[in-house]
Amino acid sequence: MKLSQGVKMAWHSVSSQKMRTLLTVLGIMIGIASVTIMVAIGNGTAEQVKSQMQGLGTNMLTANVVGRGSVTSITQADAKTLTDIDGVKEYAPVISGNVTAKYKTTTYSASVQATTASFADVRDYKVAQGRFIKDIDGAFSQKVAVIGSEVATELNISNPVGQKIGLNGSSYKIIGVLESKGSTTNGSSDNVVIIPVETARVALKTDAIRTIYVQVESSDKVDFVQKMLEFNLQTFFRNDEDAYTVFNQADLLKTITEVSTSMSTMLTYVAAISLLVGGIGIMNMMLTSVSERTKEIGIRKSLGAKQRDILFQFLVEAAMIGGLGGLIGVIVGASGSSFAGKLMDSPASPSVDIMVLALLFSMGVGVLFGFLPARRASRLNPVDALRQ
Repeated sequence: MKLSQGVKMAWHSVSSQKMRTLLTVLGIMIGIASVTIMVAIGNGTAEQVKSQMQGLGTNMLTANVVGRGSVTSITQADAKTLTDIDGVKEYAPVISGNVTAKYKTTTYSASVQATTASFADVRDYKVAQGRFIKDIDGAFSQKVAVIGSEVATELNISNPVGQKIGLNGSSYKIIGVLESKGSTTNGSSDNVVIIPVETARVALKTDAIRTIYVQVESSDKVDFVQKMLEFNLQTFFRNDEDAYTVFNQADLLKTITEVSTSMSTMLTYVAAISLLVGGIGIMNMMLTSVSERTKEIGIRKSLGAKQRDILFQFLVEAAMIGGLGGLIGVIVGASGSSFAGKLMDSPASPSVDIMVLALLFSMGVGVLFGFLPARRASRLNPVDALRQ
């Protein structure tokens, strides 16, 4: 039997029992749709996390100081000594805090990063207007500020550069506006005001440095620099490992990826159960179809149809039912990915490769679960079949 003839006969059989076919493919459709949506959300989330991690800066380590006894922070000189490691490209000590930013009569709660000129390169910030802070600004304790795009918008400053804003009551001159970076795992990167670290006491009422961002020259030196930085901190705090933490953003990305993979694996098992149910449904439908078409099989065999022709006919029919379920599932999954992404507030990126693989897999499920009924049909005795 030719494939085209088998497809025509299978389509005629499937289309003549529309409701039964629809109910049969439901399990396959749900399984394939679930896989498609799940993979789309997984891919979208992975891309978003990678983008956010890149937005934090490349090859970056973050050292957070908790302190030991009376020593709860470090100085700029300490930061320079601690990061004097082979492989360190740049470092940026940071004093963080929240302030009330005020422009004319408008106020807004903003995050302040008091730091040095190297902060822009270490954290991958770019200036859209004006300039970034310079070392000379810090040397002369200039009360200047670079603001994020969100701060400029919320304070309704149309031409920010050159304007003055109040930070907790202290007046700072705006010298630049940062390009928008969106949100990262640490929150919005645009709700920020950057000032020289030397003026932190004015705006934040403290000069205690508790964070150092370290940029490593290349990814293959990150582990070495991290170990040396931890060693230096351990020596500084006299072997008190609770006085500091060193965070590697690559480790976070790895952890998030592992969690995402675990969730995807778990949901894949759930989808596999749906496919199993769908496969059993196909088997039941095909067994019923064989029983109903016993006379047809007997006539075909009496007219010369061979056992392999009958087997092929029913296998094509089973594959078509599985394929229809897979096709509908892929369509529902692709269209439902964006909806599910919005519902879960997560990006969704459907994978064409996965959709094609899911479609082929659904046809394979049809063939697998349709083999027993097809084999049973092909072994019917034509005389007994005609009697029935």
